[in-house]
Amino acid sequence: MRTAESVTFGTPLGDRAARLRRDRPALDRAYESGRVLPLWRGKPLIDAATRDRLVWVGARDPLAELDRTPVFLGLDGDGSGLFAVDASPWEPPESQAGDAAAFFDSSEQHHPTRPETHRFSELRGVMARLSPEEAAAAATARAVLNWHLTHRFCARCGAASEMAEAGWQRVCRGCGSQHFPRTDPVVIMLITRGNRVLVGRSPQWPGKMYSLLAGFVEPGETIEAAVRREVFEETAVEVGAVEYLSSQPWPYPMSMMIGCRGRAVSDGIDIDPEEIEDARWLTRERVLDAFAGIATDISPARKGSIARFLLWNWLADGLA
Repeated sequence: MRTAESVTFGTPLGDRAARLRRDRPALDRAYESGRVLPLWRGKPLIDAATRDRLVWVGARDPLAELDRTPVFLGLDGDGSGLFAVDASPWEPPESQAGDAAAFFDSSEQHHPTRPETHRFSELRGVMARLSPEEAAAAATARAVLNWHLTHRFCARCGAASEMAEAGWQRVCRGCGSQHFPRTDPVVIMLITRGNRVLVGRSPQWPGKMYSLLAGFVEPGETIEAAVRREVFEETAVEVGAVEYLSSQPWPYPMSMMIGCRGRAVSDGIDIDPEEIEDARWLTRERVLDAFAGIATDISPARKGSIARFLLWNWLADGLA
């Protein structure tokens, strides 16, 4: 697919500079002169005036000093260091607390040391407006910081672990085991049959949103087999030929979305209600109506998602 890497979060994050992760003096110098992205409970700091750029701070900013273990993201085009810090130790006023368990937490948090327009905002709400480079930086920061939050103890012996390699490793204090950021492979499928595409809906999704079917790849399973299994388990639709289209790092929490196209060889739908709420076949014309906002019963996947990217390219005959 010619435009595969134009998907949101698909732009390479400059120079990841893995060679510097063990060079403590070089990292310290890069941190002092570089840029730091604060995230609060997974939300990056955004300029709410335009909602199209991240807010980077300096090493001595009060938000940066909330976290003594910054994650090194890499170097930007000018060779300056890029870092991420977890500002979650800060407690906002109760009126700004938000709902961390919500599918989409629309609340925003304002730290008193920052200008009024600087807000911690849900990445899914702004990801399609950020530049490709900033979107990649925010996704990387969110995924790695979340991994540290959820992997504080050794999976081998249970002892506490500590950050190493500038945030790209954890080392167990007990048995010495090394642990690395995980990425979970997920297949997401554009399943077509003639002029129609198969879409589904999960009960926790907002409004009338429908999207492509998706599911985790299981151990010992190929991507093609995962596509066929997931579609059949959720809808009873059988899939024949499968081809890879595009991928998207998806930091919710730490997934790699593997976009594929599958050709259905049956069209009868029998959903598994424990997996999805509904599934249906939509013609190109119905999908186009959904994108145009004139469909009354369905809305397309969120802007910036690989599901929307694949559906749009299907409509535009851009899958080749």
